[in-house]
Amino acid sequence: MAHNVYLPKLAKIIEIKEEVGGPRPIRTFRTAFLDGNGFAYRCGQCAMLSVFGRGEVMISISSSPLVKDYLQFSILKMGRVTTALHDLNVGDVLGIRGPYGNSFPLDEWKGKNIIFAGGGIGLAPLWGLVHLTTGKKEDYGDLMLIYGARTSNDLVFKDELQELKNRIPVHLSIDVAEPGWNEFVGFVAQNVLDKKPSPQNAVAITCGPPIMIKTVIKALKDLKFEDEQIYTTVENKMKCGIGKCGRCNIGRHYVCKDGPVYSWAELKKLPQEY
Repeated sequence: MAHNVYLPKLAKIIEIKEEVGGPRPIRTFRTAFLDGNGFAYRCGQCAMLSVFGRGEVMISISSSPLVKDYLQFSILKMGRVTTALHDLNVGDVLGIRGPYGNSFPLDEWKGKNIIFAGGGIGLAPLWGLVHLTTGKKEDYGDLMLIYGARTSNDLVFKDELQELKNRIPVHLSIDVAEPGWNEFVGFVAQNVLDKKPSPQNAVAITCGPPIMIKTVIKALKDLKFEDEQIYTTVENKMKCGIGKCGRCNIGRHYVCKDGPVYSWAELKKLPQEY
């Protein structure tokens, strides 16, 4: 019988970590395939997660390809399927199919300085890339992470961020001042302008809410980054993962196949439907 591309592989949840509480909770799930045979993937790719009887949803893979023991997904609770995922517990089984989409062009970035600029849950699609480049730091130039959220409670990967500060510059921000907060206060784009990363021999990758992406791109342009030096990911709703349903199209582009990673030079040529 021909392989069914819609048939997911079974995986067990081996760890759940609550990243953010409150009305917009975020949890990180680590999963392991039941048969021990997963799939190879690249930074920037996504996978379709199935909660049986509730539906499926495309989620960015937030673990590094260097990690072989699990696949990690960091998920904001916001709809039917993400709510069902948040209802799961360690030991529960879900379906995973993929990987889908293109990836960050890491071979082209070797020897270059890399600036990561993330906002809120938008750090998740960058997180595997951060870990891969810091794990192979000899292949790249200077690395810098600029990351912010509305409040300190909305920051994800808090413990890991503190550990990361021992390896690369990490500049955190929140939108409004809080007692005890000693880092930058303001939007991520303002923090980018404040830190003034150089465009010389560099690339910048940004991901977060659409308005944050737009303002960060403007900030990078103000710092003289060229369009070809700026990358982002597009989060159009992906339903099938293989370019058949047409739910994620931007003009003739299908994000699940042609994206989700685009340079700003590529993205600005597409219809402004995202």
